[in-house]
Amino acid sequence: MTDGGGRRRRAFIGSFTAAGGPGIVTAAVAASGGALIALNSVDGVPDPSYLALAPGGDILYAVSETAQGAVAAYRVSGPRPEQAGPPVPVDGQGPTHLSVFAGHVLTANYGSGSVTAVPVRADGTLAPAPSGVLKHTGSGPHTRRQQGPHAHQVQPDPSGRWAVSVDLGTDSVRVCALREGALEVHREIALRPGSGPRHLAFHPGGGYAYVLNELTPTVTVCRWDAEDGSLKPLAEAQVLPGAPVGDAYPSGIVAAPDGRFVWTATRGEDVLSTFAVEGTELRLIGTVPCGGHWPRALAESEGFLYVANERSGDVAWYAVDGATGLPRYEGSLRVPAASCVIFG
Repeated sequence: MTDGGGRRRRAFIGSFTAAGGPGIVTAAVAASGGALIALNSVDGVPDPSYLALAPGGDILYAVSETAQGAVAAYRVSGPRPEQAGPPVPVDGQGPTHLSVFAGHVLTANYGSGSVTAVPVRADGTLAPAPSGVLKHTGSGPHTRRQQGPHAHQVQPDPSGRWAVSVDLGTDSVRVCALREGALEVHREIALRPGSGPRHLAFHPGGGYAYVLNELTPTVTVCRWDAEDGSLKPLAEAQVLPGAPVGDAYPSGIVAAPDGRFVWTATRGEDVLSTFAVEGTELRLIGTVPCGGHWPRALAESEGFLYVANERSGDVAWYAVDGATGLPRYEGSLRVPAASCVIFG
């Protein structure tokens, strides 16, 4: 399978080097069946736990999820990623997520509860210093996990006008604008106290957003209005069919490209949940095992669902039933301490 320009489609897999991960793994996507075939790995920065591609697909960005916090750029036009300049400090601790927005790479810094904007040069490389750091404030009722802000994800909305950051520590989502290289909060939306929002996925139609909550295993369905940058919580759906047997910490969420289904991953229970999108509500269809242990991130590509299982050290792939949305396990690739998978 190729990317439309004759180049074979590839996957890039992040991992935690501190836990034995190989760094960034490049894998080929099989021409049929969705299988991943490992090609090579690079370990230029410690703990590249989350990755994002530049719009053109020739530059890969990686966080370095360390106490100091950094972001690095790699050229991926050749067979093997090549680091393009030194890592750039993000002036934040423990960046867990990053995205490309308005000529910048944005990082969500969990440890310091902040979001950083790093300028991107014309060639895709990173400027040597951030242009701005937005510090979140607030806390939540969970005594251990919400003593302060913990930004967990930041991404553009479908219109490209807004950057949306999800904060587990403050039970809120911030809608931001980028002005002169610095993020400014346009609106902060409060979610249910103690829910612990972790990640958000937009419906492909652009009118809804689904917020996955880590501390209460739920998804909050929200109406999204790109015109005025507003997010309105409408309903919640449980990610499990019953009470958790033990630990249950939702981690990843993705919406189907046709908008009919939403999938989530839950660590501890180690399951993938499938929801049918029914207007302003999500209906839980069922759950399947995640194919490993501690599923950290999900991705959808060409009718297949992929899950990075951190503690079992693998990336599993599933064929998605077009009628029901339910995933069917097909296979896995060994990647110690796997943390995310993206495609390009």
